[in-house]
Order: sequence, then structure tokens, then C-alpha cells
Amino acid sequence: MSEMMIDTKTLPETLFRLIKTEKVTLRETNGEIRLIPIKEPVDYIAKLRGSLADYPEMSVDKFLIRKHADEELDR
Repeated sequence: MSEMMIDTKTLPETLFRLIKTEKVTLRETNGEIRLIPIKEPVDYIAKLRGSLADYPEMSVDKFLIRKHADEELDR
């Protein structure tokens, strides 16, 4: 049995379209080859940080002031 991790971009187009992950494990056992998609964990904290990426100068204090002002306008 042999096993290796490969990037899906190196696969033929027909396989590349079927696999929705960036990497797969290629496993060979007794002449049978299996491609197993590798799901990478989602970094939710990084996504949240990215939501304010357009405002690098915004501190927590400035954000809270803006949020409270928005809430006052909604009332």
C-alpha cells in the first residue's frame, strides 16, 4: 500500500471538475487506486477578521462608537 497527497490541479480535467477540494490523498492498495478528497478546516476567525479588512484604521473603540451611532439612528 502506498499513499501520497497531491494537488487537484495536477489531475486530468475530468477528475478536476468532479473533486471540489484543493487536495486529495492518492492511495494505492492491491492495484486499486483511490482518490480521497481532503477537507481543510475552515478558519472562521480569519474570515471575521477579513470582514473589516477595508478599515485597517478602525479600532475596537471606533467600531463600537459607530455601532452605537447606527443603533441610535435605527430608533
